[in-house]
Amino acid sequence: MEYNLKVTIDQDSGFCFGVVYAIDMAEEILAEDGYLYCLGDIVHNDEEVNRLKAMGLKIISHEDLLNIKNEKVLIRAHGEAPETYRLALENNITLIDASCPVVLKLQNRVKNSYDNNEKVLLFGKHGHAEVIGLQGQTNNDALVFQDISELDKVDLPQKFTLYSQTTKSTAKFYEIKDELIRRGYEIKANDTICRQVSSRDEDLRKFVVNYDHIVFVSGKKSSNGKVLYEVCKSINPNTYFISSEEELSREMFRPGDKIGICGATSTPLWLMQKVKAILDGY
Repeated sequence: MEYNLKVTIDQDSGFCFGVVYAIDMAEEILAEDGYLYCLGDIVHNDEEVNRLKAMGLKIISHEDLLNIKNEKVLIRAHGEAPETYRLALENNITLIDASCPVVLKLQNRVKNSYDNNEKVLLFGKHGHAEVIGLQGQTNNDALVFQDISELDKVDLPQKFTLYSQTTKSTAKFYEIKDELIRRGYEIKANDTICRQVSSRDEDLRKFVVNYDHIVFVSGKKSSNGKVLYEVCKSINPNTYFISSEEELSREMFRPGDKIGICGATSTPLWLMQKVKAILDGY
């Protein structure tokens, strides 16, 4: 039986400019040199990472970096802590810096706050690459929390400066800010969430209402993916989270369904097109 699904890819989904910039840089050097080291996953999407690995991209850790000398190493969009730049100088490493401009601006602001002896609080995911880079601007002195409940047992100073990882939910950031003010703290709050990410949130709310089912495509490691998936699911409960087309099955749908495909700022368009091709074949 043919399902005749009506499948549409969200035109606003796909890589943000920071990821496009990093991948373009990587592809250019891979075409010239045949290989390139990259510090951590270039993007939080395994399918895209595997595509670039097949072209010669070698993913390395910070531990690996200690033993690499006289090579080119790509810094991905998430940015890096000052320590990485120091080590590169010592080891004669040429850094191909693809840090997202939005992240670099935030790093700069966090460093200025720290240099001005302000206590920095950072709303972000523990251990996330961007957050590690931001903490590095404060000699790891910034207090990172991903939920306000984590602050309940912390003896906070009366006055502090609040920042956010660039891919966090804007609504959640303002909820946290308001709650901390309600608790009597004096806060300098800086909304440093990337507008390409926050506008994606608004666009998805409009997109997902038009479909019987939503297939949200994202890597499991993507912070932005988790945030945007929750947005989709809150508006359209019939939302599936998948990381590759292999996770699809006919049983998920009914004949004649209208299906919307969308994804995170780290989801490649080619992967969403692959998902569409499978659904079109049902």
